Amino acid sequence: MMDGIANGTTNGVRVREAAAEAARGDRESAPPDSGRAIAPVLAEAVRSGFTESLHRGSLVVLGRGGEVELALGDVVSPVFPRSANKPMQAAGVLRAGADLSGERLALATGSHSGEPFHRELVRTMLAEAGLTAAALRTPADLPIDPVESQAYLAAGGSADPVSMNCSGKHAAMLAACVAAGWPVDGYVDPDHPLQLLVRETIEEASGEKVAHIGVDGCGAPLPAFSLTGLARAFRHHVLADPGTPERRVADAMRAHPEYVAGTRRIDTWLMRDVHGALAKVGAEAVQAVALEDGRALAFKIEDGGKRAVGPVLARALRLMSVTTPVLDRIADSPLLGGGRPAGEVRAAF
Repeated sequence: MMDGIANGTTNGVRVREAAAEAARGDRESAPPDSGRAIAPVLAEAVRSGFTESLHRGSLVVLGRGGEVELALGDVVSPVFPRSANKPMQAAGVLRAGADLSGERLALATGSHSGEPFHRELVRTMLAEAGLTAAALRTPADLPIDPVESQAYLAAGGSADPVSMNCSGKHAAMLAACVAAGWPVDGYVDPDHPLQLLVRETIEEASGEKVAHIGVDGCGAPLPAFSLTGLARAFRHHVLADPGTPERRVADAMRAHPEYVAGTRRIDTWLMRDVHGALAKVGAEAVQAVALEDGRALAFKIEDGGKRAVGPVLARALRLMSVTTPVLDRIADSPLLGGGRPAGEVRAAF
């Protein structure tokens, strides 16, 4: 498929040339004082041989020594990594004294699918801290996995805080507060001792100062920093000394990837198939991966279109010489017409 992307045509016009021409037109029409460069096209939706839509974004790849080997778009300005922050947040939870390991620590980093084993472990973690689901500050939600959501509703379930995909992170944060003797109320306040420790942990791992603090979809503080810093943080976790909080987080995620994501999720597939890989997606089409040898990548699709994440991730990993059949599965993002395949979203770099 990659040869088709590199050399394919659309109605007789080279796809790559068409994308380049579109980018030039955008640059020419952009307001001169906008102060914002036009991001390159990272993926394209091709329906019935016709380029229907373009997904722009920025991507960085780090080499074994941490040097930037590839930079597409703006990889130095702050972005919200969203749930790709979770491995660093979990390291902060461990630094606070939470006694988590194995599946519990993996779930602390997770954007879980809301499968039964996810929900059950969240409740177990809360009970072990002497708490109930009433302590969670996650909003009521349904499982994010469509298959699981249908099954959950069919069984009589309704939106609740435990089913929300960040409930494992929140249960871990509550456990850290109990272990440290900090107030449980207000644990998502940016000035809470736990959140200040998490911010410090992120800054150490990324090598950058947090540029801005927002509010994530789950209600927790959301630090902003660059894609390069995000890739650097993931690299830091896989290369950390055994027994350190960062390495404990990385090892738990890689040993129990189904608790990081779910049965039908890209992060799970990748960490199961690529030995030593650490992977975490974030909302608004953010993805970070580190390989066992210290190479790492991070990207964000500018429009937040999650359908482009798999194709871009697979292409970036192939450029990093990762060869595994699971990349075909990750890259698969079909467009349907009449319920049948009519095209695909594919990488464009």
